[in-house]
Amino acid sequence: MFNESKKDKHQALDATQNQNLIAQGTKFVGDLTSEGGFRIDGVIEGNLKTPGKVVVGKTGLIKGTLEGTDAYFEGRFSGKLQLSGTLTLKSSAQIEGDVIVGKLAVEPGATFDVTCVMKSAVKSIANERKAEKTA
Repeated sequence: MFNESKKDKHQALDATQNQNLIAQGTKFVGDLTSEGGFRIDGVIEGNLKTPGKVVVGKTGLIKGTLEGTDAYFEGRFSGKLQLSGTLTLKSSAQIEGDVIVGKLAVEPGATFDVTCVMKSAVKSIANERKAEKTA
């Protein structure tokens, strides 16, 4: 019984390290939610939500919403992207829509045609303004 309990805890801890794969030539239409990350080389049309890392390969495309922690793009995205962590764009990435991120890293050559808000920057500016008013 102890071993089963320990195994369950270990699986729960490793859940965000598991990676789901949408292979090239695959098209998924609908909503996806997972505790694990994603590697996308195919197409997703819909809403994707995960606390894991999302990697979109050169042939990958997401049309819809992406909500998560970190994302790494070589492929394309169109829609609303909301990340609490870092959005990394390689030179082949093409992003359009609305983006809310904690941090942004963009290689030269990437297409970034968006309305963008950086959460950490907004918070620090708001905190500085409060400090100025109270001082």
